[in-house]
Amino acid sequence: MYQSTAWTYGICFISWLCCSSLLAGAQNSITHPEEVKALEEIKRSLIDPNNNLRNWNRGDPCTSNWTGIVCSNGTSNDGYRYVLKLQLLKMELSGNLSSKLGRLSNLTILNFMWNNISGSIPKEIGNLASLELLLLNGNQLTGPLPEELGYLPKLDRIQIDENNISGPIPISFANLNKTRHFHMNNNSISGQIPPELYKLPSLLHLLLDNNNLSGYLPPELSKMPLLRILQLDNNNFNGATIPASYGDMSQLVKLSLRNCNLQGEMPDMSRVPELLYLDLSSNKLNGSIPPDRLSENITTIDLSNNHLTGEIPINFTGLPHLQRLLIANNSLGGSIPSSIWQNRTLNKMENFTVELQHNELSNITGSTDLPPNVTVWLQGNPLCSNPNLVQFCGSESEDESKSQGPTNNKSLCSCPPSYEDSPTSDGCACAAPLLVGYRLKSPGFSDFLPYKSDFEGYLTSGIDLVLHQLHIDSFEWEEGPRLKMYLKLFPENNLFNDSEVQRLVNLFESWDIPDKPIFGPYELLNLTLLDVYKDAIPTPQRSSLSKGALAGIVLGAIAGAVTLSTVVFLLILRRHVRKINAITRKRRASKASMKIDGVKFFSYGELATATNNFNSSTQAGQGGYGKVYKGILVDGSVVAIKRAQEGSLQGEKEFLTEIELLSRLHHRNLVSLVGYCDEECEQMLVYEFMSNGTLRDNLSANAKDPLNFAMRLRIALGSAKGILYLHTDANPPIFHRDIKASNILLDSKYTAKVADFGLSRLAPVADIEGIVPTYVSTVVMGTPGYLDPEYFLTHKLTDKSDVYSLGVVFLELLTGMQPISHGKNIVREVNIAYQSGMIFSIIDGQMGSYPSEGVVKFLTLALKCCQQETDARPSMAEVVRELESICSMMPEADAITADHMFIDVEKVVTPPSSSSSTVKYPYVSLDVSGSNLVSEVTPVIKPR
Repeated sequence: MYQSTAWTYGICFISWLCCSSLLAGAQNSITHPEEVKALEEIKRSLIDPNNNLRNWNRGDPCTSNWTGIVCSNGTSNDGYRYVLKLQLLKMELSGNLSSKLGRLSNLTILNFMWNNISGSIPKEIGNLASLELLLLNGNQLTGPLPEELGYLPKLDRIQIDENNISGPIPISFANLNKTRHFHMNNNSISGQIPPELYKLPSLLHLLLDNNNLSGYLPPELSKMPLLRILQLDNNNFNGATIPASYGDMSQLVKLSLRNCNLQGEMPDMSRVPELLYLDLSSNKLNGSIPPDRLSENITTIDLSNNHLTGEIPINFTGLPHLQRLLIANNSLGGSIPSSIWQNRTLNKMENFTVELQHNELSNITGSTDLPPNVTVWLQGNPLCSNPNLVQFCGSESEDESKSQGPTNNKSLCSCPPSYEDSPTSDGCACAAPLLVGYRLKSPGFSDFLPYKSDFEGYLTSGIDLVLHQLHIDSFEWEEGPRLKMYLKLFPENNLFNDSEVQRLVNLFESWDIPDKPIFGPYELLNLTLLDVYKDAIPTPQRSSLSKGALAGIVLGAIAGAVTLSTVVFLLILRRHVRKINAITRKRRASKASMKIDGVKFFSYGELATATNNFNSSTQAGQGGYGKVYKGILVDGSVVAIKRAQEGSLQGEKEFLTEIELLSRLHHRNLVSLVGYCDEECEQMLVYEFMSNGTLRDNLSANAKDPLNFAMRLRIALGSAKGILYLHTDANPPIFHRDIKASNILLDSKYTAKVADFGLSRLAPVADIEGIVPTYVSTVVMGTPGYLDPEYFLTHKLTDKSDVYSLGVVFLELLTGMQPISHGKNIVREVNIAYQSGMIFSIIDGQMGSYPSEGVVKFLTLALKCCQQETDARPSMAEVVRELESICSMMPEADAITADHMFIDVEKVVTPPSSSSSTVKYPYVSLDVSGSNLVSEVTPVIKPR
């Protein structure tokens, strides 16, 4: 009996294998064999830590729905299908781009955005004659731009920004006759801008800011007939002048040449009828401001930090859309015409800011009354000695319209996972939105709120939705300035149907949303499909084989044979199911019984109960790892539960190793791990709950209870002690790598506790010879504004990288500013204020009274931590000692708590409200010579 069963088993199994092979062979003939080989080579050159490409080794690329692959709908004359789109957006891929990409001859879209891919750009991409979108931004690509890319006849958009590309722009790029979008900002591209680029007849956007370009500004660029945006900020044009011909660019809406080492006179831009945004700040422009009136549409004029002279012309009067007029830190004299801000009728969403600080202005002509929503700053001018004008000469506070956190929908009902209360209905209606990360790369305005409704109308029209189906969940300004936002698209009913999901995904991923000049170019950051939509992206329709009906009959017969043999095979295996299930149950029981000292294993059910089945009402936040929920355990204790999202899951061994490591870390200034869950395909970390949220929340202008100086100093010391423990007492040592204000949490007593550290941040260990390197070389998951500037040169992280990041946090504690806000960097701004003797003009007004000596010493320490060169920074141990020394100088230093304020009047400084923003204080010299953060002039400083 046993022998008979075995023979039957064997025969059925062999039959099943043979039939499956026949069927697979028939399917593999669908995609052209050369393209299959090319895709296999492309995968081999990539590192896929999250196994996103796991189905790239099964079946046929075009018929088995390989991840990121879109093929032609029908077979070509040779009977094969071809790959049209390769879209691998934001998958944490690393490795290199294979030269075999050049074999995908019909490719129209190549998208590797927001990965960690390194190496050079293969010149073979220049063989892709059908390519329309080349999207490689947000990687670690190096080397020069291949000149072969200049021979892509159909290329519409080239985005290689935010990489480490070096070398010059090839002259061959002047052949890209169809290219409309040329985005290469934030690289290390050097040399002269080729004058030949003027031959590009279709170009709309030329973004080359934040590179190493030099030479002169080509006058020929003014000949581009359709150019709307010319953005070249933060390059070094060696004292070149701005060509006068730039004032003849009839289609230009934005000219941004900030910090380019330009000199000479300002061009007359009055002949540019569509101009919305003019930024010539932080150069060495001299002479007077041209007197002719600018475009009626202009929203932003920034001429600050130059050497301009003469008087303020009357032509700035009556510009109905002007949001910002910034001419601070020049040598303008005479009177200020108040007509610039008078007669402005602003609604509650609009603001108008005039910044004329640090000039030689002596008076204001006309009324000094300010209309609602108008702000005028005049500090550092002779007119501030006039007691009638003191209201213009106080300290500044940052415009709160620059960013906006989550704007919650109404919450009338409790919705199941993946659903939210929909704005499309007046009553209770749960619907599942699509989540879209979206960025305006070069908007034509400085303040988004007045244009928010216009943007909503523009976008919903572009994607064919109704206005109430779009909800802007949050937005924030980034360095550039660029505007990042998170959108939710709601269905009219409770769900989008599959075809509608597919349509919307295609619109965003194919850049098919029409441009509008005021909003400039956009880019997709991410597009998230919730669980209810996981099957909405259909498998590409299978095309018939070139042999027609005969092939269909053959495939049907093979499929039938496979089905029959599979049924027999499963019947034979049925007897083994119970045994397999028993083994599985034993394995699960073993995992649940595993003990890691100091932490508890939680079942999935326990944590689901603690969070009401992970109801959205219990969600406390979201980070790169996943969502964070506030949970109440059965014993009544409150915990924070970090639930890994897809893409953050680790292998079981790696996850348990990290738990074991975290369980050994115990310090009063580190967030404590309570337990973990690793079952039901879920990985969760359970931490102590921090009732006062993040430091960033407590520094915001909307914080209920502002932090005084004593509390801030205590938070700084606690944070430093927690990080010092990671560096020196953890075994193995840990470099945090992502220190920021939102990763410093505050408990009920405002004790600072550092969060978000773990196995991925381990410091280097000794090699076989016992030598320990002083750095790690890794893909950095840090946050812009906090990241060690030396990393971009060395690709090495050290303990001093954490010192730099913590120094930025210290500056936040003192000023309330964010690290990067509206194109301004906190380290640069504070350095300039320090060098100019204007420390107290940047101190956060919400801090109340504070001891001047303590503030100066704390600020000096912060700037030492933020030195460009690693060796110039103190160690974390030195930081702790210095903070303890500062605390010891303070009154009642041994009892610095949330309830203590400094009351020694002789040692207390209240932020000045007098006509001068300069305060006498014990000046501490800090050598920052050679740092490119220091300017010759004082910038506009905004503490919030």
